[in-house]
Amino acid sequence: MNTIIEKTALAENIIKLRVKAPLIAEESKPGQFVIVQIDSSYAERIPLTIADADTAEGAITLIFQVVGGTTHKLALLEPGDAIQNILGPLGTPTHIERFGTVVCVGGGIGIAPLHPIARALKESGNRVIIILGARTKDLLILEQEMRAIADELYICTDDGSYGRKALVTVPLKELCERQPAPDKVVAIGPAIMMKFCAQTTRPFSIPTIVSLNTIMIDGTGMCGGCRVSVGGETKFVCVDGPEFDGHLVDFDNMMMRLRAYADFEHKAFEQCRLEAEIQKAEETR
Repeated sequence: MNTIIEKTALAENIIKLRVKAPLIAEESKPGQFVIVQIDSSYAERIPLTIADADTAEGAITLIFQVVGGTTHKLALLEPGDAIQNILGPLGTPTHIERFGTVVCVGGGIGIAPLHPIARALKESGNRVIIILGARTKDLLILEQEMRAIADELYICTDDGSYGRKALVTVPLKELCERQPAPDKVVAIGPAIMMKFCAQTTRPFSIPTIVSLNTIMIDGTGMCGGCRVSVGGETKFVCVDGPEFDGHLVDFDNMMMRLRAYADFEHKAFEQCRLEAEIQKAEETR
């Protein structure tokens, strides 16, 4: 059992949990993730990136967006409650070295997994430029944590409610046009955002790493649900990734696969929401 130590709502439907998991905290590295199963009565297992790890406390930080049944149930848990099964750390850690100047682009919930990577890059002596994007100011997360790391920080919102009214690709292109150009780009966020970040950097031949969050069940390469096409070859995100060369990923195929279960996800969310409302009404009688 992994006890929840702290719960924080970072934005609407975006939750941060600090969870006791000493062995995972000790072994985890930037870029890795865990597979979470709330309890044995609810079978679905979901991948969540480790947003932070505290070895002294023996805790990991999980940040997730409430979109389906499991995340809805997870968001209902409170400090003192336990998550029955957390498997990890899984995936290949981010390759960290002194590259020079690295641009880290985070969109939406993708800012969470980007945080430990940006911090590790900074600690390795890189100049770190960070671009954060969100639909609105209210949905922007971890701004202060990223500001503490960044040599330069740019914020974009779709509606212009905070920072610059622009897509993250606009400041990214401007940075690519600088002389000297950045040595590396790391982009994490919605698949469509990562696709266009890779398209932005390709003409400049700037190495671009993306972190993929695909459909996943076991996290060990057995089920094949997380397969993607990278450079014309089939790869499995859970064991070969989650990070890949953004210039080689077939994003269109990946997005098509992600959409295949969107209706099921929405129905599961609505069912869990309705069950929670009924239970709450019964408790208040």
